[in-house]
Amino acid sequence: MRSMLDFSRYCGYTAGMKTAISLPDKLFQAAERHAEREHKSRSQLYAEALAYYLARHTGDEITEAMDRVIGQLASPGPEPFTAEAARKTLESTEW
Repeated sequence: MRSMLDFSRYCGYTAGMKTAISLPDKLFQAAERHAEREHKSRSQLYAEALAYYLARHTGDEITEAMDRVIGQLASPGPEPFTAEAARKTLESTEW
């Protein structure tokens, strides 16, 4: 007997579920041509496009969250020893 996981793999996220979207005519026609060229169903093409979009934009959210954490952890400035060493190095460097 098939498990529910195996069944959902072949039937989508819910059996018989339809989702309606509105697209500009030119975009719809371009998608239809691409799906036909790639031998994919319209549903498969749209599902892959949405998955790609979400994967690309989820990274942005992760990057923004990491930037916030790094901003909170960043020190207000260099340690006094580091600042003095950098100053001396710059003073002794011939430009």
